[in-house]
Amino acid sequence: MLVHSRTGRWAAWAVFGLLFLPVFALPLLVVVAASFATHWSGALPSGPTTGNYAAAVRGESLQALTTSLVTALAASLLALTVGTWAALAAAGLKRRGKRFLDALFVLPVAVPSVVVGLAVLVAFSRPPLLLNGTSSIVVLAHTILVTAFAYQSVSAAIVRLDPAYEQAAASLGARPAYVLWRVKLPLLLPSLTAAAGLCFALSMGELSATMMLYPPDWTPLPVRIFAATDRGSLFSGSAVAVVLMAATLLVLLAVSRIRTKAAYR
Repeated sequence: MLVHSRTGRWAAWAVFGLLFLPVFALPLLVVVAASFATHWSGALPSGPTTGNYAAAVRGESLQALTTSLVTALAASLLALTVGTWAALAAAGLKRRGKRFLDALFVLPVAVPSVVVGLAVLVAFSRPPLLLNGTSSIVVLAHTILVTAFAYQSVSAAIVRLDPAYEQAAASLGARPAYVLWRVKLPLLLPSLTAAAGLCFALSMGELSATMMLYPPDWTPLPVRIFAATDRGSLFSGSAVAVVLMAATLLVLLAVSRIRTKAAYR
């Protein structure tokens, strides 16, 4: 920590606790408490039960969780591929060209996600690219929304790369494709896994654009949470929300382990 005195450290931790607990931790703890309750008659939920989780991990909720995982996995992989390719291409452009590419990829996150959903719905509701009513349009919308984060993460990592590695490989006769595959991408692997984790987490929680696009047979978990709370099923919705958080955290934990191993290598 930047604070070296004991009193200063205690004061910093106290300020952190005062800000963190009511703003971040307390709402999540209330959701967890509500997921184990049957009614809410006082200041906190009451009536302990595990029945909400029994319904949250089977039937339509389990199918929605699978849908969210598949959508997030597909969207994050597509976003990572497109974002990495664009970041590598932008690194070789002049200043004006790089600014244009930066603005192009940042545009989807500079506008409300519901606007992106509407744009995708209008653009792909007519032949020859008729995707409306399919799962592909949901994956496409998620990919558009999270590609900017992959692009920015990889771009920042490319700037920090030491060019000496590429120059040494090239001086030994390595072709550009070999340098990219065996030198540059391995050096970028920690940033690539971090970008993949960020894209996955953002896709798992995306709701606004999804509400405009999802077909009945492809309902992600955030939509199911919204539907449950909208019809007054607060406790079952809280249990599904906890399942969503747990699934996302488990995947991010696995990605972080891959990232740690990649950084060590």
